[in-house]
Amino acid sequence: MSTPRPDATSAAGSGPAPLPPLGTGLREPTAVDAVAERWFRRAMELDPAQATVHGFRGSGTEYRDFGPEGLEARAEAVRASLAELTGVAPVDDVDRITAHALRERLGLDLCLHEEGLRGWEVNNISCPVQEIRDVFDDLPRHTPEDWAQIAGRLRSVPGAVDSYVRGLRYARARGRCASVVQLRSAARQCGGYAAEHGFFARLARGPRVPEGLRREVGEASAAARRAYLDLARVLGEELAADAPRSDTVGPDVYALRLQEFLGAVLDPAAVYAWGVEQLRAVVTEQEVLAGRIAPGATVAQAMAALDADPARQLHGTDALQAWMQELSDAAVDALAGTHFELTEPMRRLECRIAPTHDGGIWYSMPSADFSRPGRMWWSVPEGTRTFTTWEETTTVYHEGVPGHHLQFSTALANSGELNRWRRMGVWVSGHGEGWALYAERLMDELGHLQDPGARMGMLDAQRLRAARVVFDVGFHCGYRIPRELGDALGGARPGEVWTPEDGWRFLRSNIVMQDPMLRFEWLRYMGWPGQAPSYKVGQQLWEQARDSARTAAGPGFRLKDFHSRALRLGSVGLDTLAYALSL
Repeated sequence: MSTPRPDATSAAGSGPAPLPPLGTGLREPTAVDAVAERWFRRAMELDPAQATVHGFRGSGTEYRDFGPEGLEARAEAVRASLAELTGVAPVDDVDRITAHALRERLGLDLCLHEEGLRGWEVNNISCPVQEIRDVFDDLPRHTPEDWAQIAGRLRSVPGAVDSYVRGLRYARARGRCASVVQLRSAARQCGGYAAEHGFFARLARGPRVPEGLRREVGEASAAARRAYLDLARVLGEELAADAPRSDTVGPDVYALRLQEFLGAVLDPAAVYAWGVEQLRAVVTEQEVLAGRIAPGATVAQAMAALDADPARQLHGTDALQAWMQELSDAAVDALAGTHFELTEPMRRLECRIAPTHDGGIWYSMPSADFSRPGRMWWSVPEGTRTFTTWEETTTVYHEGVPGHHLQFSTALANSGELNRWRRMGVWVSGHGEGWALYAERLMDELGHLQDPGARMGMLDAQRLRAARVVFDVGFHCGYRIPRELGDALGGARPGEVWTPEDGWRFLRSNIVMQDPMLRFEWLRYMGWPGQAPSYKVGQQLWEQARDSARTAAGPGFRLKDFHSRALRLGSVGLDTLAYALSL
């Protein structure tokens, strides 16, 4: 197939009526809103840590139940909400979009539960191993009350770990278990968090801990460390002893995982063929640009020249953080009011170096009232001291503005129209990551990547996302390695079924990344099936939606209006986005 989704249609004529300023609309809540609000409230009750992340006061210091009882309690809540939804009628387009999104998300959630695909997740990026620890990143650390909350959360870590272990053992008894490589990788992460100089110990020894609470925080931290050391043993020894050797899930399960991350039903084989086309196209684009950077140079030679340029280097994490913040602030100043809506609270975005060393880069959303700002986090692997600005400029746009920060904060600011579930409680990777990748390309279109090095960095990011479509789908579905990629295969065996080793060689040939970070990515794709393709597929839908809106509006089309209408919807599934833009 040439594209992963059909074009979204738009109303004919001169386009929709102008939107009121963001945050000024007022809409009476409806029965559909009430169903969504009740579901969101129940979901937060079942997951107090997530409620804390959303900035809900009084949400306690506990975690969700990761065991089988907790999974069934959530499933029962999902069933009840779906039943409620069948008994109410939408009164406007906002309702129709809410009902469409809620039915799709909850229906799939229940399907995954009933298929036994919940409760045994272990990987290096998105499972309870990280979830239990990650909540501390967004806890305030200013007052004694803040540190009392941190101590309480630390005391809850052993119980959360125990419930996770119960869930893993329950799943293993029913034939579900992560692979040896994922279990041992996660065990190493646990050991790192619990080490003498690891996350929990550093948290307790921090200079901001009040003297009157230092003993309490220290004892709670020690308990959390012991729990994580025990988790490392369970993962790396007990479960790994007879765990599967392979991460592959097969086409049927993979199709469900794709739907989970895209909010759309797609054929994995079609996505695989499309990914091959996308990779070939971006490689061609890079080859043309390489000749501009260094006449006659290959892509690798042009990148080596960029790496060697002292003006494009940063040394140390302090320099990285300062550069990120400066570039982010400049993007906000340049784009606010021209191509995007940014209210005053939305303009605040903090760039931070993460307190861990896993290799990930991510964004955490503001609290509902913007008292806690959006934050861009960079988890720098141990030993990494040099960073290249040409390669990372596009990452700042992806995570910040016009990427995730603009996306999340626009939905949060649209409180006059959207219920809380639409604003905060739904996140679909294909929508969100697709938007962020669209934002990277958009910055090139808007003239912010005139520097050939920065543009090569953007193309490198596009190539990364296309390459991982190919490997992620091909590896998990057991497809054969495409011969037509030629040199881009990097030593992977054309015509053979993908193996982890083929994937490593292929990724090293197509992704410019230091080995520790690339190894993190390689393990991520094998342990988190279906998530990686959501970036590139989602980007394609956003571009199609924009093209359809431009065609429908004709001379009256304004890019800012399109962005505002689409982002005000919140992070819905790709099928729901197409439906919403057709109303």
